Amino acid sequence: MKVTSHVQREQDDWILHTVMLANIDVPFVFKRKKRYQSLQGANVNLTYYPASVMIAGMEMEQMRVVRIKRS
Repeated sequence: MKVTSHVQREQDDWILHTVMLANIDVPFVFKRKKRYQSLQGANVNLTYYPASVMIAGMEMEQMRVVRIKRS
């Protein structure tokens, strides 16, 4: 899967990563202790499961990444 967008931001002691993939409208989210190299434009293999989050009173769908590997 090709990454179209990769955003990293701090959340407490963790770095929260949000990845958007080509032709998929749902964000893929994972946490790490350190920053990751930019994945924008890279091909990746993902293992994930669906989840939902309440944002401003609305339920939003997202995918929780369990494993991500550059391919």
